[in-house]
Amino acid sequence: MNAITVRELTRVFGDFVAVDHVSFDVRKGEVFGFLGSNGAGKSTTIRMLCGLLKPTSGTATVGDVDVGRDPEGVKRRIGYMSQRFSLYEQLTVDQNIRFFGGIYGLSGAAFEERRAFVMEMAGLHGREDTKASELAGGWRQRLALGCAILHQPPIVFLDEPTGGVDPVSRRQFWTLIDQLTESGVTVLVTTHYLDEAEHCHRIAIIHAGRLAALGSTTELKRVFAGRTILEVQSEDPVNAMRVLDAMDDVEKTSVFGTAVHAVMRAHDQGAVEHLRDVLAERGVQARRIEPVEPSLEDVFLEVVAEAGF
Repeated sequence: MNAITVRELTRVFGDFVAVDHVSFDVRKGEVFGFLGSNGAGKSTTIRMLCGLLKPTSGTATVGDVDVGRDPEGVKRRIGYMSQRFSLYEQLTVDQNIRFFGGIYGLSGAAFEERRAFVMEMAGLHGREDTKASELAGGWRQRLALGCAILHQPPIVFLDEPTGGVDPVSRRQFWTLIDQLTESGVTVLVTTHYLDEAEHCHRIAIIHAGRLAALGSTTELKRVFAGRTILEVQSEDPVNAMRVLDAMDDVEKTSVFGTAVHAVMRAHDQGAVEHLRDVLAERGVQARRIEPVEPSLEDVFLEVVAEAGF
């Protein structure tokens, strides 16, 4: 059963095609990641799915509601958290919760129950009268999520929700997302943080407005089947990359933290020593060279390069 069905969804602004015939499904209770660089078309797609932007062509249903025909019906069935946390900065914590509760038609005991849930989830007891603008990033982020799910929507859209938030708060936020999906909520999240995408059940990689790849992390990593990735640690990674790029049996290289990832053209048992010898001949000493599993960053760079658009 699908919570979201998208077919040939397209959005054009003048001569610019922001989203180009994108198709995918999101299953109920799934965390579906939309991965792409800035300007790839992630936010435009989410805005169409939330009923905030009319598609130029194609179709999409969210919770069995057609986004093109009934955008208001979609809005009533979803929760939405944008990049800027969707809060009213000059309102207090309590005022924000009450404001969103009013929008969603909550009142009486039902509202008080959900208000208590948000306060507990966000860890904001004692800060009811604090303005949203005065909250630390992690607390503000959890408050925004709480306001987005105040009405208990079955589908939640999170548009780059952890931008500018510290690593600890990001980890805590993803714990909350896991708890949501365990209760049956479907979550579609856009991100350009590759480590965050690892939390998703499936990932769609979007590039230049088009869908470049779709699958679980394990499925996406099969793009490197038949090839070895060697991680090279060196005091001089720039020169190491230059030397490796000139080798015939190295397909491509990329910087990975302080190391260099070299994608070999094929499996070769002697590749480690061969690379070490060639680097030494060129005056580059490698502290460590070893085979590694492809990371999602490796996959992303490979998929984008293969897409050719």
